[in-house]
Amino acid sequence: MPSLPSVHRQVQLLTTPDGLPRPEDFTVVEVPVPPRASGEVLVRNRAFLVSAALLRTLIGAAAAGLPGPRPGDPLPGTAIGEVVAAPDSSGLRPGELVGHDLGWREYAVVPVDRCRRLGDSLPDPLAHLSQGWTAYAALTRTAAVRTGDTVLITGAAGAVGSLAGQIARRLGAARVIGTTGSPAKARVLTTELGYDAVIVRGAGPITTQLADTAPDGIDVALDTVGGEQLQAAVHAARPHARIVLIGALSAQLAAEGTGTTAPLELDLVPIVLKRISLRGSNAADHPDALAEWTQRFGAWLHTGNIRFPHTRIHGIDRAARAFQDVVEGRHVGAVLVEL
Repeated sequence: MPSLPSVHRQVQLLTTPDGLPRPEDFTVVEVPVPPRASGEVLVRNRAFLVSAALLRTLIGAAAAGLPGPRPGDPLPGTAIGEVVAAPDSSGLRPGELVGHDLGWREYAVVPVDRCRRLGDSLPDPLAHLSQGWTAYAALTRTAAVRTGDTVLITGAAGAVGSLAGQIARRLGAARVIGTTGSPAKARVLTTELGYDAVIVRGAGPITTQLADTAPDGIDVALDTVGGEQLQAAVHAARPHARIVLIGALSAQLAAEGTGTTAPLELDLVPIVLKRISLRGSNAADHPDALAEWTQRFGAWLHTGNIRFPHTRIHGIDRAARAFQDVVEGRHVGAVLVEL
């Protein structure tokens, strides 16, 4: 292992934004490498995930007095890194790869119970930063996708959606439909990521497009967006359809507001008459799904039965711009910053 530097760089929130954060609301600063206390692990980060929606919500929550980053605080985020030092009782050894939630910095001091040993089950260590666990837990536990289902994935080109469609197919879905923001992304989803059809936002009412694309209705919807797209999913749902809510990008990435609320009017009549279930889902509620997902993901990657769509951005100095890229939808899949 290289010698430990005295200082490292981290991305901090510079100002509380009025609306959606922009790169100028972040700053990269050089600070001392934090000392490790008993029960903590010092990790040299290798890469972190840029989750713009989650970060925007946390910043908005902090502005309202709830837990979250405030000006001068480093930003949180899913990361992987190498153990530099750890308590003997932890079983972690220098050089071992771990996952944690203190990204956006070069070094992190992480409580032992927040470090996850990653092992070598995935052919590319950075694949541990995928959002596949979120999609897999929602589709296998909450929605329970069945053979022959027609499945709708909103926000299909995002970090979750770009894997969710492939997972639904692996679970036996007969037809997988997505939504996205541009024809170019729609082509990627249908030609490379296994979607049967993709609805493009802005090309007409979502409800009308979905009715044309799925005239017999949908059995499952995995919704990351909310808004008009969730309304369309309810309208297209078959009897006993399962709609799983895992995000609200229509509000979280809106130019105005704080990203912490997403009010929506839904027609209750079809929900009642067709006995549609709407349920929020968080992968953390299904810890058993993580090991299962990692094993299946690794096997699928090794055999070429699944792809991990992502973009790698090199250097912490480019992290704020990477955040803006995610907000603007410039990439398909996850956006990762390598250090």
